[in-house]
Amino acid sequence: MCGIVGYLGFRNANSVLLDCLKRLDYRGYDSAGVLTVGEKLNLFKDVGDISVLRQDIPDFDGNLGIGHTRWATHGGVCRENAHPHLCCNSKIAVVHNGIVENFAELREELQGRGHVMCSETDTELIAHLIEENYSGNLERAVKKALKKIRGSYALAVVCEDEPDKLVGARRESPLIIGVGDNEQFLASDIPALLQYTNRVINLEDGELCVLSKGSMKVYDERSHMVSKQEYIVDWDVQDAEKAGFAHFMLKEIFEQPETVVSALRGRISEIQRTIMFQPAVEQLLRENVDHVQIIACGTSFYASYVGKYLMEQLANMRVGIELSSEFRFYGVKDENTLVVAVTQSGETADTIAALKQAKNAGCKTLVITNVAGSTATRIADAFILTQSGPEIGVAATKTFTSQLMVLYLLALKLGALGKQLSADMLYEHIARLRELPGQIRQILERSDGIKQVADIVKNAHSVFYIGRGVNYPLALEGALKLKEISYIHAEGFAAGELKHGPFALLTEDTPVVAIDTRDMAYDKLLVNIGEIKARGSPVIAVAEDDDSEIEKHADFVLRFPSKSLLPSCLPIVVVLQLLAYHVAALRNCSIDKPRNLAKSVTVE
Repeated sequence: MCGIVGYLGFRNANSVLLDCLKRLDYRGYDSAGVLTVGEKLNLFKDVGDISVLRQDIPDFDGNLGIGHTRWATHGGVCRENAHPHLCCNSKIAVVHNGIVENFAELREELQGRGHVMCSETDTELIAHLIEENYSGNLERAVKKALKKIRGSYALAVVCEDEPDKLVGARRESPLIIGVGDNEQFLASDIPALLQYTNRVINLEDGELCVLSKGSMKVYDERSHMVSKQEYIVDWDVQDAEKAGFAHFMLKEIFEQPETVVSALRGRISEIQRTIMFQPAVEQLLRENVDHVQIIACGTSFYASYVGKYLMEQLANMRVGIELSSEFRFYGVKDENTLVVAVTQSGETADTIAALKQAKNAGCKTLVITNVAGSTATRIADAFILTQSGPEIGVAATKTFTSQLMVLYLLALKLGALGKQLSADMLYEHIARLRELPGQIRQILERSDGIKQVADIVKNAHSVFYIGRGVNYPLALEGALKLKEISYIHAEGFAAGELKHGPFALLTEDTPVVAIDTRDMAYDKLLVNIGEIKARGSPVIAVAEDDDSEIEKHADFVLRFPSKSLLPSCLPIVVVLQLLAYHVAALRNCSIDKPRNLAKSVTVE
């Protein structure tokens, strides 16, 4: 959630920190601040957008500094609670992402020893703990302070008395080092750094780094120095710009023909009629697996729900799906279970915790994520990257469809390994997957027509989405997209469930979006639509191009091209994304940064 940056180099730290923080906009925040180290510590923070901060901040000097975008956890939204936070003598400054679980206990102890608190935050306590342990060596003081903290943290710390040193530490919250030429960075996420460097080092749980001019040292929990591997991020800084689109979300919706191709790249062979993953994944999938358990949160959970249907139909396997936050405490775990964790960022706190539980229980673990080197990729036995590039809009679009593609490929691979799919059948599926980018482009060309239907939805107080089979999780995702960015209440249902209660909420002012594919439940869905129409609710059908029957039942029809039922998931998703986008745009909502939401939920 919160965003952290730190800088040490030859540039004006003030300018670098603001640039880096601006690129963390998508994480969501309510306040922000920067601090530079010059002749003294120069601090400026306020409630609101980075643009407000940039407009009002003095021209601080110094080549060392830290910055932060805050998402309130402890304490309300005000300038006093914004980061960075100082200790009593104002010589040590801290920015922090995470939660100090023994906050109340530590606060009482510190106040009892004479410390004066200027905020309601848990982060300020860390600055005071470091101050108590400081005797001329900042990293030693940070290590001692962290021993008293229970909870999660990613920290960046500076001290007025050591103007050429930047200290970072992490536990269960992401923190990376950016390596430049004669400059170094700390950040909670890769996009913050891309304007300046694409060379990155990941910090592991319990590690602490000390950055100084010409030197970088990393220590483990036992204070032993460790060697770290640097890797190159192949994202371009232009990937994080709007490129002429009104919103990042719209840009990312229109990027999906390319990201679908990217998800397939290097993984399919039409000549050999096979699907290939990295060796670690191949080895994992060939081990004794009699049950697949998928865990995820939010949009990734709905992608996983689709994956459950795909694996059951294509691989004839037992597949369970569970919210990460539930699986951690209640899920069944055994050594013959393959736990597949789906997380866009690879840093989702609930999914990380559940993945660790599965690993400790002896389960085989596989991660599907968009971020190489993320915490999830380092915990699991193997990982598959979605390869969709950075996604800035808080509401997931291209990462969702890329997750669907990877789950589809995984289902096909499991089906082939289990002798459920012949080489010819696999080839047929691969051929259909290759048609998807063109089908998505057709949907994008119909954006204006979808906008006309959005005009009907924009004033609704509630919208229902319904589907059967694999279209049920698509209904859940469509409803989530609408509520996330337009603030209209929306719910997704299995179509047959409306009569078991939700019918009571149907009125002529309650539009219902019915996802319609000509599968074994097609006739049943038409009956469900008839039941809805009898209650006076307008029906918007999402249907195939050549489905002539649906016109007789629905008030409005949004079309998608399809030659196969399972791959049609992706064109349907794009229709639902555009519908939600246009409704939100017509309502003048904050589309890229919806209220109360953050891109990556890195605290539980």
